[in-house]
Amino acid sequence: MVTFLAAIALLLLGYMFYGKLVERTFKINPTSKTPAYTQEDGLDYVPMPWWKGWLIQLLNIAGLGPIFGALMGALYGPVAFIWIVVGCIFGGAVHDYFSGMLSLRHNGEQYPSLVGRYLGKNMKFIINVVSLVLMILVAAAFTAGPAQLIAQVTPLSFGTALIIIFAYFLLATILPVNQVIGKIYPLFGAILIFMAVAIAGALLFIDKPIPNITLSNLHPQDLPIWPLLMVTVSCGAISGFHCTQSPIVARTLKNERDGRKVFYGAMIGEGIIALIWAAAGMTFFNGTEGLQAAIAAGGPAGVVNEISTSLLGKLGGILAILGVIILPITTGDTALRSSRMILSEMVGANEQTNWKQALLYSIPVSLPALYLSTIDYSFLWRYVGWSNQLVAAVTLWTATVYCLRNGKFHWICGIPALFMTGVVSTYIFYAPEGLKLSYQLSMIIGSIITLAVTFWYIYQIRSHQQQTLETKTAA
Repeated sequence: MVTFLAAIALLLLGYMFYGKLVERTFKINPTSKTPAYTQEDGLDYVPMPWWKGWLIQLLNIAGLGPIFGALMGALYGPVAFIWIVVGCIFGGAVHDYFSGMLSLRHNGEQYPSLVGRYLGKNMKFIINVVSLVLMILVAAAFTAGPAQLIAQVTPLSFGTALIIIFAYFLLATILPVNQVIGKIYPLFGAILIFMAVAIAGALLFIDKPIPNITLSNLHPQDLPIWPLLMVTVSCGAISGFHCTQSPIVARTLKNERDGRKVFYGAMIGEGIIALIWAAAGMTFFNGTEGLQAAIAAGGPAGVVNEISTSLLGKLGGILAILGVIILPITTGDTALRSSRMILSEMVGANEQTNWKQALLYSIPVSLPALYLSTIDYSFLWRYVGWSNQLVAAVTLWTATVYCLRNGKFHWICGIPALFMTGVVSTYIFYAPEGLKLSYQLSMIIGSIITLAVTFWYIYQIRSHQQQTLETKTAA
């Protein structure tokens, strides 16, 4: 229990102190007009209060990620607590803050355009494709699960449930952000927060001890912690999907000083939710062996339902059903909204002032997502994980180059960027959905790639130092 409470305290302290350092590194300008005013169009650029932006951002980035991912990560034991805390404070929250604030500084630009600004046109093209694929996969994966549960608890068929969900997706994608998302997300956010707080409170009073920290790998199948844990627990620690969502809220912020509360703060909130569910999984089932058996029997959704119902009674059961249905939907809808914005920006059609124009760019991304939602959910999710963390690494490198060019403390982004480069470089060679090489060989190849990127980083540092020196000498 001490470890669990200390981990939550560290996340809060991280927001108060490290978050402030990140903000100072970026150097906000509270007097400048934000895109919500300078680009106001009544569709995507709409001024909204920061608390509403925080709730929207939390639901955009969370969904079931910090619940299902945390439960799967809990199979490694309390070492998952370390990754959630460290990853969230020094990686995920930094990633989310810079992706949101860079978008805000560049008139609400989408992630691929920001990559193009700082990493070049070739990388922009690659990331445009990767981002659209990731958005479509996320929308499909986060539709299949809710549709299956709706079919189980209602008279509706799976196909009918899919059509209903996608009809909502289209509405949320093409209507002004303040008409659907801005109105219902605060309610859904309250459900997510209440569910997590209620579970945390119940854990403190049940007759089972919350495990304390250990560096041991307790995974029942003896899967290696590095790099699998860093991909398994993405939402709650660091997730590339978040950078595709940040521009949605960046286009609504009234002041740059709200950035730390909305972007860094929402990530800390997601980290706390992930901690709660990781602790619940380890505690309720008496360790990782019991949790593994529960996941095998009913999947992550069944585990959520069992924990919620047992700890919170009928209310818990209702919350579990609402959570498993609503929360992924609130991620799927904004995934399609982001993909609509990315696609229109990619073809140079940023000006969309009505729902008909928005619909034109929504259909090409909605139809593939609808088709993919009919295939095996686990297959989809395997490919979401690596592409998600690849996007996270590229985002951090984008922020690093931004800091270098502007004479800021670049290490605050560069160190987590190197770490995530090592994660994705090793994972793709070892993972079942990758090349399936031996662990030792994958580690060697991943290390070589990371070392090569490190040399590139050093070259960039020296290059910018030389440019700065030449500029000073010329002056």
